[in-house]
Parts: sequence; C-alpha cells; structure tokens
Amino acid sequence: MSDTEPSLTRLIVPPFALASCVRAYITRSTVEAPLTDPADRFNHFPATPHCSITWFIEGEAEVVEPPGMPKTEIRAVFVGPQTRPMATYNPGPVRILMVMFYPQAMHALSGIDVPAWVNRWDDAGTVLGPEWAAMSDAVLAAPDDVARLAALEAFLTPRWQAARPGGAGATAGDWVRHLAWQVADTALGRGVRSIERHIKARAGQPMRKLLRLQRAEQSFFDAREEFLAGRVVWSDVAARGGYSDQAHFCREAREITGHSPHELARIMKSEDESYWIYRIWT
Repeated sequence: MSDTEPSLTRLIVPPFALASCVRAYITRSTVEAPLTDPADRFNHFPATPHCSITWFIEGEAEVVEPPGMPKTEIRAVFVGPQTRPMATYNPGPVRILMVMFYPQAMHALSGIDVPAWVNRWDDAGTVLGPEWAAMSDAVLAAPDDVARLAALEAFLTPRWQAARPGGAGATAGDWVRHLAWQVADTALGRGVRSIERHIKARAGQPMRKLLRLQRAEQSFFDAREEFLAGRVVWSDVAARGGYSDQAHFCREAREITGHSPHELARIMKSEDESYWIYRIWT
C-alpha cells in the first residue's frame, strides 16, 4: 500500500427501478491522493458474467492481462462478460464511473449479441449505437458523480421500463435462476437444448457456467466475516457452497480470480490496493 491517503472508491446500489437491470455502480478516484507506488496502480478483476461500461472521467488504463492487447485511449469502454481474470494498469491518477449490467438486461436494452462480446471490449458508443454514445458524452461532461449518475439513470430508466422482460424481478440474489425461469416460460414446449441456447443468447455463457460464477461469489460472501476474523475453514466453506470438496472449491476460485481462496484472503487482508474491487465487493 502506498503512503498516501486511501483512494476514494465506492460501490453504489442502483435505485429500485433499475435493480433488475444494473448490478451496481462503482466510482473510484485516485486524483485527490495519487498512488505513488506503481504496483498500486494495477487493477485486478475476477471473471464475471456481467457486462459493464467504464467511463474514464480523468486518466486512462492499459490492459496487461490477458497479454498482447493494444493500448487504448477510449474514454467510455464497453466490456462484455469475462471468463477469465483480467488486469489493467493506470499510468497516472484516474477518476472513473463503472456501471455493471446483468447480461440479459444489456441484451434487452440494446439488442446486443452478448455471446459475441465474451472476453471482448471496445468503445461503448461504437458497440451500442448513437443514443448510447450521446449518453456517454453527457456522463463525461457532467461535473460530479451525482450529476453523472443522474444522466445515466435518466437514460436507462425509461428504456428499462419498456424493455424489461417479465416484470421487475431478477435482483442480485438469484438473477441466474430468474433468467432460466424467464426463458423456460417464453420457450414453453421447447426442448432443454433450445432453452439452453436461449439462455446463452441472452447472457453470453451457458447456464452451468453462470451457476458456477454465482456459487463462487456467494461462497465468498457467506465466508466474509470468517476470513476477516482469521478463523475461516475452507473445507466448511466448500461444503456450504455445495462443492464436492475443498479442492473443487479451490479450482473454481482459481479459475475465476487467478488465486486460491487462501491466497485471495491473504491478499485482501494485506490491503493490496490493486485488489480494491474485491474489497468493495465483499
């Protein structure tokens, strides 16, 4: 951790009208207290089934993992679902706003082919169209986070009210099964394979993969107090999560985060700044 004051990072719950569309808002700034140690300017992200848009109000990011990605100066970046951990680097201070969308909500809102964007990212306006580009310009031009969220919600709320399938359900707790119920309801009389194809078309990944990601996230949530107190028993966490054994839990955790549960707990307790997304999420 650098010797500066901690960066200002917040996870914000969306309003009820967008609860089945937006998983969370995240704001982060290192402008007021720049991170002097280059190691602190890395950002480690886990695999995720969600789509996101990140606005770089100030500063920029370079993708370092997976390797070989070209440097970009895109100020509004659309990121599709990620099946692997990802790491970026900020050459200097940054101020960002990130919004995370349930993948089926992004599909309903924009008509985007979510499977085509798995492990990919590009300029949000280019991917989503001119209306989204205009909204992005308004977000970037807004004077502060309050105004940025107001511009975003003014754009999303009426569109989600018109587009959302099956009412206002699918909040964070069990959105994967809610998606399955929606697809099964609209695909009544069709076979299992047809339903699976419809789920993948809306969420970008097959049902079994979505359930694995959700199970790992919930297992860490359930064990949060235990590992912060230093008394976690990972075999018990694995059993509560429905894993066959601790090794099974470790394999899936490593696939999603790049680390075993024990390694991840150690990193988070060390307050490594580059793992800030894990700390605010748990």
